[in-house]
Amino acid sequence: MTPIPVLLSSSSVYPEATPAAFELAAGLGYDGVEVMVWTDAVSQDATALRQLSAHYGVPVLAIHAPCLLVTQRVWSPDPWERLRRAAILAEEMGAPTVVVHPPFAWQRDYARTFVDGLDRLTRQHPAVRFAVENMYPIRMARREFVPYSPHWDPTEVGYQAYTLDLSHCAAAKMDGLELLGAMGDAMTHLHLGDGTGKGTDEHLVPGRGTQPCAEVLTALADGGFTGQVSMEVNTRKATSRAAREADLAEALAFARRYLTPSTVPAAS
Repeated sequence: MTPIPVLLSSSSVYPEATPAAFELAAGLGYDGVEVMVWTDAVSQDATALRQLSAHYGVPVLAIHAPCLLVTQRVWSPDPWERLRRAAILAEEMGAPTVVVHPPFAWQRDYARTFVDGLDRLTRQHPAVRFAVENMYPIRMARREFVPYSPHWDPTEVGYQAYTLDLSHCAAAKMDGLELLGAMGDAMTHLHLGDGTGKGTDEHLVPGRGTQPCAEVLTALADGGFTGQVSMEVNTRKATSRAAREADLAEALAFARRYLTPSTVPAAS
């Protein structure tokens, strides 16, 4: 294990299914897996995940709760039940982190009770940290739409734990290093990916965009960060398994380059 573990998000192997994340994580030398719970039945099943973890020798160290539009019916239409099930899955896997998105704007009841509800779940599941992720506004033509309530930036509200997503920073046209500073000691989990600031969520291999990925990793390494870095990059356009492996290997090499204290090279 590196001082700061580098995980492979199962979303990074899409359109391949969850088992491929374990296979690739083991083959490339990642320290663990973040499981994105979605419509793939394996991602929802603790027994299947334990078998994969044991077979490949790769632990599950984070669970991404089903918060996407396409996962609004996974486990339950009730968002609180989905978070509760995500916490139980994290406990069963020994994963310390559950990644959660801010509520959608149309989830009015959920949004109104979100802060208090997370506090309640944290008390009920003390071994798990619910790390709220920064999102981004939607831009169409010259108009901007914020699909999250009360804001896409969780530091506008204040939570006990955060996930910093650098690709989302690029989509929001903000500096990831600045948001890291705003999150402070509550920053628990990093989704490492890059973007060019085009206003869309690109999830590029780190170093291929304009976000300060190297500087963020350096700050974490030098600041005694005790959370995890999870590689969340888009490999959907990879023309082959070999091409997907090459992208994920490059991403891991980038992370490891900047995550070792005292030998951190200057960012180019």
